[in-house]
Amino acid sequence: MEARSKRKHKVGIVVSDSMEKTIVVRIDRSAKHPVYNRIMAKSTKVMAHDEKKEAKVGDKVSIEETRPLSKNKRWRLIEVLK
Repeated sequence: MEARSKRKHKVGIVVSDSMEKTIVVRIDRSAKHPVYNRIMAKSTKVMAHDEKKEAKVGDKVSIEETRPLSKNKRWRLIEVLK
């Protein structure tokens, strides 16, 4: 169990649940533009493993880094927050 605590955790919004046991999660963040010094909203979409198919589109979820599960899946669902 100690090895699991070293894995990265992220919180995001589910944007797709149409695949079998896979969800697409959008992770939002803020970043400063290197030239104009403005704060920009950026987002990243990652695929996460959802074994029990409990997350739906629009849910806020917590995901954790894991071993590669497929070509694009490197995250797994921990819990549905909202």
